[in-house]
Amino acid sequence: MIKLLVLGPTGVMGKLISELALKDDEIDIVAACDIINLGDKLESIVAVKDSKNIIITDVNNLQKVIDQTKPEVAVDFTVAAATEKNCLICAKNGIRCVIGTTALSQEFLNEFENLVKNYQVPSVISPNMATGVNILFKTASTLTNYLNDWDIEVIEAHHHRKIDAPSGTALKIGQIISNSLGSDFEQIVKFGRNRGPNKRLIGGKNELGFHSIRAGDIVGDHIILYAGPGERIELKHQAHSRYCFAEGAIKAIKFITQVKEAKIYSTSEVLGF
Repeated sequence: MIKLLVLGPTGVMGKLISELALKDDEIDIVAACDIINLGDKLESIVAVKDSKNIIITDVNNLQKVIDQTKPEVAVDFTVAAATEKNCLICAKNGIRCVIGTTALSQEFLNEFENLVKNYQVPSVISPNMATGVNILFKTASTLTNYLNDWDIEVIEAHHHRKIDAPSGTALKIGQIISNSLGSDFEQIVKFGRNRGPNKRLIGGKNELGFHSIRAGDIVGDHIILYAGPGERIELKHQAHSRYCFAEGAIKAIKFITQVKEAKIYSTSEVLGF
């Protein structure tokens, strides 16, 4: 059994991951830490029977919780400020991490990578753990090689509560496309369009357009538009439910316990692409 620590079990993704983990015979949730619902039983949050009666404890006492429960893996789909604090603590305690939080700072990523190597704790960091999205990543890399002289635009839509824009998934798409173009993402990206004359630069390598929509309860849509003379191709992924992300996290939790090389893995590697 994999001894799992859930960080942020009361969040939207935390609830779904906890639900699936409680139903999985290969995973044993040993602790759940948050800043709200402290003292509540995890089963009352996720509506799944928990024979161990896991109590939600204060994440500010994370070190004490780790000392008492000895988790092997921590899963974190919270917010950047929390992840950047708590996953460093986990890594220093030899706990492998599965991180789905977006908008992480480069400073954190650099420090975390060093800890992964120094403490020998392989971990997964991915902006999107859905199988279909990672197939989209793979397809975009291939297609861009053939259409590098076409105009390329990335359009993403999410619910109106989402904090970061563009989404971490869209930024990952942008990095993949720019790598295929042999260009620097920061040099070619253009976020949105201004009012008035706003001519698009001609030629795929000169501009990569990005557009973000925040509306209603959209789970997550991503479109890559390739437009050439007289024709266009659209790659599109739509998440109908957040379960696709939670199921990907469960796969990552199982994967990370089996690998030996101390590095940061992607979901593509988890899925064997």
